[in-house]
Amino acid sequence: MDRRNIVDRRSGMDRRRGPGRRRGEVRRAAEEGELAGELLEFVMAIDEYKRINERPFPSWSEVFEIIHYLGYRKVATKAIHINKATREEIVNTSNDATASD
Repeated sequence: MDRRNIVDRRSGMDRRRGPGRRRGEVRRAAEEGELAGELLEFVMAIDEYKRINERPFPSWSEVFEIIHYLGYRKVATKAIHINKATREEIVNTSNDATASD
């Protein structure tokens, strides 16, 4: 195959950003509008933790600490998991929610 005849079909977004520099996945997703609000804040906090602590894969307990650092706390009772709930439980939960409104 003659490499001179190959057409580069990548868009400008897929090309490298200067010599040897690529955007990280988080930065790429944020710049392209795929992440926003609380999700972006969470991902950036995880990314910062990994960079500062030189931990490419934080443990679940470390992720839990980051979530608490961001201010998240359990304020409601645990919801019924939709795959395990019976039809009656779903209806009762729905009725309880509308009664409290």
